[in-house]
Amino acid sequence: MTFREIYRLLKDSPTLPDRFMFSHGVNNAMGLKTSAVWSLVSGSHADRVALQRQLAILDQYHGLPIGLFSADEHFAGRNPSQGIELCAVVEALYSLEQALAITGDPLLADRLERIAYNALPAAFTDDMWAHQYDQQPNQIKCCLAPGPFATNGQDANLFGLAPNFGCCTANFHQGWPKLTASLWMASADGGLAAMIYAPCEVVTSVGSVRLRLSEATDYPFRDQIRITVEPERALAFPLKLRVPGWALGARVSVNGQSVSNTAKDGFIVIDRAWHSGDRVDVAVGVETRTESGFNQSVSVQHGALLFSLPIREKWEKLRDQGLTADWEVYPTSAWNYGIEEGARFQRIEQPVTSIPFSSQNPPVIVTTKLRPVPEWTTDTDYASPPPVSPVAVADRAPEEVTLIPYGAAKLRITSFPTIKR
Repeated sequence: MTFREIYRLLKDSPTLPDRFMFSHGVNNAMGLKTSAVWSLVSGSHADRVALQRQLAILDQYHGLPIGLFSADEHFAGRNPSQGIELCAVVEALYSLEQALAITGDPLLADRLERIAYNALPAAFTDDMWAHQYDQQPNQIKCCLAPGPFATNGQDANLFGLAPNFGCCTANFHQGWPKLTASLWMASADGGLAAMIYAPCEVVTSVGSVRLRLSEATDYPFRDQIRITVEPERALAFPLKLRVPGWALGARVSVNGQSVSNTAKDGFIVIDRAWHSGDRVDVAVGVETRTESGFNQSVSVQHGALLFSLPIREKWEKLRDQGLTADWEVYPTSAWNYGIEEGARFQRIEQPVTSIPFSSQNPPVIVTTKLRPVPEWTTDTDYASPPPVSPVAVADRAPEEVTLIPYGAAKLRITSFPTIKR
């Protein structure tokens, strides 16, 4: 029986509970892995590749620039003032990790990095003692007030112990550990594959030989990766290095000697005999780029990172919650800016600290020029949808601004209207 037949059977079942749950964000995030997992039973190629079709549909109707769909708690369209629940973020990560392990599809790894390095850290404070139930790409205020959310309450985007519901309090801790467990995977040809880039150490076996891999990198804030291979004895196996879909290419060397940088199916493969201490250096080619979104707005990206205009924040304690507290966050600077068509960007690297997703010391920033868009106003306590681009702005001089990683900015604009030159 194929996945489609199983789905039809469930869909038409009179025993299903609330049909409204078909549009529930967390349910759908958990369900993303279904077709890939079922392909192990059905053997169907259509089931194996169905997830990319599912993601394309979600992007088309509910996609947000963070690589996920709106779900606050139910699907809510592409307006970047809509949110997504933290539970849906971590469940989507887990689903994509499982699907990646089954299919080896590098496009899933691209999406995993976008979610893990943007949406996940955006939803909690630097010390992780407070988090949001709903986060918004265009988030200009976090306060106890009715919002644009489909079904969630007025405390849904507060930072606190258990805003709106307590499920995310218990659930979000699986995000980083399960991602870490999926950084490297065994490949079907008997080798090892670098699927998601992050600093890590792997102890495993290839055949009967024990092996240690050490990956030193400040990715995604830097574009260089060093992998040290340490087998117990000389060992031949293929090492597969993913080339991200957004990359301009990759330069790879082994012990200082360049090797072929030709990627096949998204991977550069180095098949050789490895000795303890062999060193692989990878440099990924990246440029700052824009991506179109809702109402032809654009978001700014560099590699796996999404960049936002940070809004200066005023944190006010709403109430104590045992060892922690619930917080409202109010803006103290302007937010309604647009970006000129053909804008230039300058990327500047800064030291990587022990809390990399911090607005105080971001490891990388992007400078550019934005213009105020006075017609873009609020809808009560939230940003109205960005006006349809391009917009004409008269007598407004451009301002030099600094964009920081999305995960570091708790108040932010991420989807900008474009301005006619």
